[in-house]
This record gives sequence, C-alpha cells and structure tokens, in this order.
Amino acid sequence: MKALAIYEHGGIDKLQIVDLPKPVIGPDDVLIAVKATALNRLDLFVRNGSPALKLPMPHIPGSDGAGIIAEIGANVRGLQVGQPVTINPGLSCGRCDFCLAGEQSLCGEFKILGEHVTGAAAEFVCVPAVNVLPIPNGFSFELAAAAPLVFLTAWRALISRARLRAGEDVLVIGAGAGTATAAIQIAKYAGARVFATSSSDEKLQMAKEIGADELINYKTQEWDRELFVQTGKRGVDVVFESVGAATWLKSIRSLKRGGRVVVIGATTGPHPQEELAYIFWKQIDILGSTMSSQSEFRDVMKLVLSGKLKPVIDSVFPLERARDAHARLESGEQFGKIVMTV
Repeated sequence: MKALAIYEHGGIDKLQIVDLPKPVIGPDDVLIAVKATALNRLDLFVRNGSPALKLPMPHIPGSDGAGIIAEIGANVRGLQVGQPVTINPGLSCGRCDFCLAGEQSLCGEFKILGEHVTGAAAEFVCVPAVNVLPIPNGFSFELAAAAPLVFLTAWRALISRARLRAGEDVLVIGAGAGTATAAIQIAKYAGARVFATSSSDEKLQMAKEIGADELINYKTQEWDRELFVQTGKRGVDVVFESVGAATWLKSIRSLKRGGRVVVIGATTGPHPQEELAYIFWKQIDILGSTMSSQSEFRDVMKLVLSGKLKPVIDSVFPLERARDAHARLESGEQFGKIVMTV
C-alpha cells in the first residue's frame, strides 16, 4: 500500500511516500481504506521526535482519518464492509479501572493513533472496532477526517473538565489552531461569550465568523490587560490554554477570582514562568485535559455529523504533497485544519 512514512526523526525532508505492507487485522479490528487524513501539531512533534518517543521505523503518522471499511474482524458486530466511517484516535486497553469507568483517556496504556502506533496517513489503517464511528452516506470524508482529534480534545477540556456554563466568559488563545476553531464553536454552543486572540487581524475576523465575540490582536495589544478592560476588570471564567510557556502567566492573570484554566498542550514549552500568588490568592483551578473518553467522542461527533458544529478546513493537499502540507502547518499561517486526501 502507498503510505506517508518517516525512517528517522527530523525535518520535512524526512517525509517519504513509500510502499509498505497492508496492515493485518485482528479479530476485534477493522481495516479502513483511508480517503482523507488530517494534520495536527502532534504530527510535527512525532516527525521531529523526542527522547520519550521510541518508535519502530518506518513509522506512519496521522491521528485523524476517515474512509470506508475494507475488512472486519471475526468478533466485530454492528459494522459492515463498505460502510463510511471516521476514527477516534485515542486507544486504550479496555480492561483497567479507568476504562471500565468510561475514562479511557486516563488509561495507563493510553496511546494516540499516529503518535504511539501506526497512523492513518496511508491507503489503509487498522484500528479497533470500538474506535470506529459510522458517518452518514455522502458526508464529506475531508470534514470527517478534520473533526475528531480537535473536537474531542476541546469538548472534554471545556465541557467535561472546565464545566463551562451558559453566560460565562471563555478565552481561546491562538484562534487559527485546529483545537481553537473547535473550542470557539463548542464554547458558543454552550452559551458562553468567547474572547479570541491571534497575531493576525485576518484570522481574528475568521474567528468571529465561527462564533468569537471579542477579538484581541496580541501583537498590537497587551491581551491580558485588554481582557480586564473588556470584562470590567473582572477577568474571564475559563482560559483554554494550549500554548504553554509563552502565554501561561498572562493566562493566569486573565482569570477572574475563582476562575479556571484548562491545559491541553504546551506548544511553546512545558516550563512556564509561574507566580503562585496569583493562583492561591485568586483561588484559581488548574485543570489538565487530554483527548477524551469514548462517550465524549461520540457526544461531540453527533453534533459534528448533524452540522451543529463544523470543522474548519484551511487547505487540502493530496498525500503526495505531504511535505507541502507539513510546511503549511509549520508556518503557522493556517486557520483550521490541513487535510490530505488519499
């Protein structure tokens, strides 16, 4: 099968289109003929590598994918060959206390498709049947591939972890990121007022089109101070934080007394400047959030598949132009998801 693969970690030049054996499925698995796969910043981390990431090579990246079921395992029920589907990229053991309690993302063996195991940037991908979600006939494979990772991440972070409520104020940092475009829509769906930051006025206007209420350009404004002005010196109830070291202190300062910051990543580094006095004096809650449970994934995907939430697609490339797709993501110029068709 044709696949995007790396044989060693490094820059964009390490990406190759190669022929690899088609995956062999187990009794509880399905084989999907991939029609579209979407990029996440995670793909850049996997390609570049880290000391904690030990992967057998060649490695196929790609956490998000959608396509048509090509084969089903002997134990699989409720799915059939030829059915269009998308994938929950969070993989868990299914046996531990956390999995049995429906908290799969807390599983000690939790893995992410395309990061820890072979991913979806290929003609075929094998996944457990429990991670497959049917999509309506005619639903865009590009949209179905663009949705899962960012929408499940933002849903768990804002709805399950931060418990965002109608009437609250939420800050979404870096409006152009895929998770940010999902978070803006989810926050509006929950009835919140959404503040969005970006270094680009063009991206801010795009953020407004998908639901952002208040726009702050962090290149021309001190955004934490501007937030206090716009909230009557109160601060926001929730900060959706994915940037890390570069924004952490301002995120803490932007919160109201008793506010909460929910952390889904640290793209600019995991060791931020800290001012503990802000945290204990303002009684701030710091919440971590990673991926989602199976039920959270299905809850948010129901809204996507019904059109109540819509993935934002920045651009679409054929798999053969994966280097161009990675370059687009690495540039930071995108607004929303970058999709590759297979």
